[in-house]
Amino acid sequence: MDAIIILQAGVATGTVLLFATIGELFAERSGVLNLGVEGMMLIGAMTAFSITIATGNPWIGVCMAMLAAGLLSQIHAFITITLLADQVVSGLALTFVGTGISLVLGEGLSKAGTVALLPSFSIPVLAQIPLLGAIFFTKQSILVYIGYLLTPLAWYYINRTRGGLHLRAVGEYPAAADALGLNVFRTRYFYVFVGGMLAGLAGATISLAVAPGWFSELTTGGQGWIAVGLVIFAQWDPLRAAGGSYIFGALRRLILDIQGPTILLGFKNPFYYNPYWGFFLQMLPYAFTVLVLVIGSREAIRKRLGAPAALGEPYIRGERGL
Repeated sequence: MDAIIILQAGVATGTVLLFATIGELFAERSGVLNLGVEGMMLIGAMTAFSITIATGNPWIGVCMAMLAAGLLSQIHAFITITLLADQVVSGLALTFVGTGISLVLGEGLSKAGTVALLPSFSIPVLAQIPLLGAIFFTKQSILVYIGYLLTPLAWYYINRTRGGLHLRAVGEYPAAADALGLNVFRTRYFYVFVGGMLAGLAGATISLAVAPGWFSELTTGGQGWIAVGLVIFAQWDPLRAAGGSYIFGALRRLILDIQGPTILLGFKNPFYYNPYWGFFLQMLPYAFTVLVLVIGSREAIRKRLGAPAALGEPYIRGERGL
């Protein structure tokens, strides 16, 4: 078991979580909690795979995946922003809807044959950096490199631009933002759409880069739920979200490799013939996610972590904020 290979694969897998986490981060920064990330990722994975089969162009597949997941997210936006429904219930329903649609429309895709994949390559100079070059810049998908660029751009946008200031204002105190002339409803619709598009990109990353040539209900493997937990773990910060995503990606790969008959230096794995060991290891990331969500559900802790003050609260124009 090569540590370099595990970390390299962890970066690729972590890119899936990175896109989904930053997308959810944008939505939550505007005050909208969207638990439908898993469903939107499945829609993205299915759309990217099927469109790529039909057109032979994976870039068209990626664009259509982002659009399909973004449009699906607007169902949640309409129900929670316009109809003022409970965001948790609506988000859970969106996961069921996205899962159902993707499985119906994606039936038989796993037997559809090979698809054109997104290119993977090494960056010549950066790949020569000792250790880091082999992990981050050697034979990675182009979407991995896009993830490297997205992280600082998202941080800069949120913290250093006028648009980011408006986003934070709507998520913190929508009544004050409305009084200053910001359209709270339009802003929230837009960032829920952005979150949906990035969730669709995460799904496309799975089917066209990380685990290409395959689609089923197990494609996302619960990564959408991990992304929701990572937003809290990252304290709504894109840089921390990137670190958490890559760590979880490496852990997911390590969990697969450690279940083999041998472990480091060729020693026999004493747990290889115990199936319960594998189940326990696979459970750990999700148990951690549940723990983070439980901790983050307490209002005092959420404030200490830096959660947007209006997160999960519907905005009714004309009502005075507390």
